Amino acid sequence: MTTLTGRTAMRRCILVVLTSIWMPSRPISMTWKPYCPGAGAEGLLHNPSHPGQPLLALLAATAADDEAATTLAHRLGLTLLPTGSDPTGYEHVHAVLVVSGGSVFLQRTGRAAPGPVAAEFGSTAMRHRRRSGHNELLGRAVGVGKKPRLRVLDATAGLGRDSFVLADLGCEVTLCERDPVIVEILRAGMDTARAGGDQWLDAVLGRMQLCPGDARQVSADTLRGVDVLYLDPMFGQRDKSAAVKKEMALFQLLLGGGAAQDADELLQWALQVDVARVVVKRPPKAPNLAARQPSHSISGKAVRYDI
Repeated sequence: MTTLTGRTAMRRCILVVLTSIWMPSRPISMTWKPYCPGAGAEGLLHNPSHPGQPLLALLAATAADDEAATTLAHRLGLTLLPTGSDPTGYEHVHAVLVVSGGSVFLQRTGRAAPGPVAAEFGSTAMRHRRRSGHNELLGRAVGVGKKPRLRVLDATAGLGRDSFVLADLGCEVTLCERDPVIVEILRAGMDTARAGGDQWLDAVLGRMQLCPGDARQVSADTLRGVDVLYLDPMFGQRDKSAAVKKEMALFQLLLGGGAAQDADELLQWALQVDVARVVVKRPPKAPNLAARQPSHSISGKAVRYDI
């Protein structure tokens, strides 16, 4: 047996350490934490042996965002990437959550990745939607005008657009969202809109209350007085626009492949709650959710509301 000199042994030790750091098969198993769709923050596991779960990470856009990013990373159990780095360049994760000046957005990785997804209530698109009359169908579906200050629980809030529209129409809206990453994007969007000093946004957001978690687990106090349960199962493509495509792709990444079954179960729950109506948003030609025949439907070119 050959005896190693002290210098040779040291070289071998350094080589082993460098190999353990730089070999591509190691960092993911040692560092990256897979995200468990729909399981809440406790589902952000350290165990890497879940190939069906998306790998997420988090970064601060600037040094000024470091504190907020660190707090959010701890809350979600996500690994922090170097501050200010390009989120699209980390191809060993599926998406990166970015904290930037109070905003939080999710960015897919890869060279051809689409733009980020965020909750932007004061955007030009939201203001145009308000002026163009595109909200009329949704208002009719939930019964706006039948009762003052109608109370709606949005059981699948997502990025909060439909909830915002309902609040703009005068409804008091509770937004339930079970995915913790989407919750943080939504919370940041609401906070950013409130901080803008826009009287219209302030008034609308004053009628919106975020309730993180599965709608089926909300308290009796939260459900008390609710007039309408609103469901928008986020599967099935309704729109060919690039914005909708990238959002749907990220929702499907986060929520996993069981969305259809979850939606059926959510409708079964909703139909057992003592409310005046349950409204389900569907693509125009989609089958009825859970094979349940609605009492009636209100249809447009791009969407159908089953009631």
